[in-house]
Amino acid sequence: MKKKKSGGGGANWMDTYGDMVTLLLCFFVLLYSMSTISEEKWKAIVTSFNPNAIQTPTENSGNDGPLADDIQNPGSETLEYEMTQADVDDAMETLYQALKAYADQQEAGSSLSVTKGDGKVFVQFNQTAFFNGNRAELREDALPILDTVCGALNSVYTYIDEVEIMGHTAQEDPGRPNTVRTDRMLSAQRATNVLIYIQENCQLNPARLVSMGMGQWHPEGDNNTAEGRAKNRRVEMVVSGRNIEEELAKAGAVETFNTQPST
Repeated sequence: MKKKKSGGGGANWMDTYGDMVTLLLCFFVLLYSMSTISEEKWKAIVTSFNPNAIQTPTENSGNDGPLADDIQNPGSETLEYEMTQADVDDAMETLYQALKAYADQQEAGSSLSVTKGDGKVFVQFNQTAFFNGNRAELREDALPILDTVCGALNSVYTYIDEVEIMGHTAQEDPGRPNTVRTDRMLSAQRATNVLIYIQENCQLNPARLVSMGMGQWHPEGDNNTAEGRAKNRRVEMVVSGRNIEEELAKAGAVETFNTQPST
């Protein structure tokens, strides 16, 4: 008696293999759809599972996924492409006019002087209004002056690229340089104290604030006279406007770099 042949022709494994391939395809399609989910859809999904979910900011950023934040420039302000260089120039002129008007109201040379050039505003603070002799702490008389400066900066802060604050000292003995450590530390501490006050009272991004101690090496007056030494004891502030063309070029370079295929 012959044995009966089993049905199926020996190809039953194809059914299992086909099911596995189909499941893998669905799995990868699902992964792809999750990788490109928009922020709005992600919020809707989370809310559907937990209506009391609270949105919190994240440190991560993506292109358009659930963790996407604005891609920002080194200064932490998003580049506003509708901003033009003419807008920046107008803002710097407004800043100059505001500070110049305030300086003109003060007694000549008693608190600050203001000039401009090359897209920058230069402010020089008089030592006698800001610091006691050989001291770095801000005098009470300096605070109303700095409040006015902060108000002017706040009115145009989105147009500012950088604020440099430089501290200077006078050479007390014309025949002998100051002690290096004391000279540099005093000038740096004066600049830093002015920067700290501005940072605490301005909307400017701290990344755009820089302080430097210049010591005695950039005098504007004659150290042989009391008037000259008083002129040399000063703090200067240089406010630079943003360069829109340069920022757009950098943004384009970053975008091009990020879209280059990996090798």
